[in-house]
Amino acid sequence: MKLSHEEVRHIAELAKLGINDEEVEQFSEQLSAILEYAEVINRLDTDAIPPTAQVIELRNVMRDDEPRPSSPVEEILANAPRRGDDRFQVQAILE
Repeated sequence: MKLSHEEVRHIAELAKLGINDEEVEQFSEQLSAILEYAEVINRLDTDAIPPTAQVIELRNVMRDDEPRPSSPVEEILANAPRRGDDRFQVQAILE
């Protein structure tokens, strides 16, 4: 499927891209190649493949949510650029 220059200009306008004549030619070839490849993929028989098929089996990899003691305040604030008492200190952004 070869895209015309008018179609490429229309796509560029929709994407709010300013392109010159040289780019129109270049994008026409590139976008046409992408659409041709998509057509090849569309011709594949995928009727036997369920829509949610995965290459690898997915499983929950999160740890159990169990309460445990917090890290020491000194360790948490060790790399803080500024601190006030036992907290991070940041510059005020509102007056």
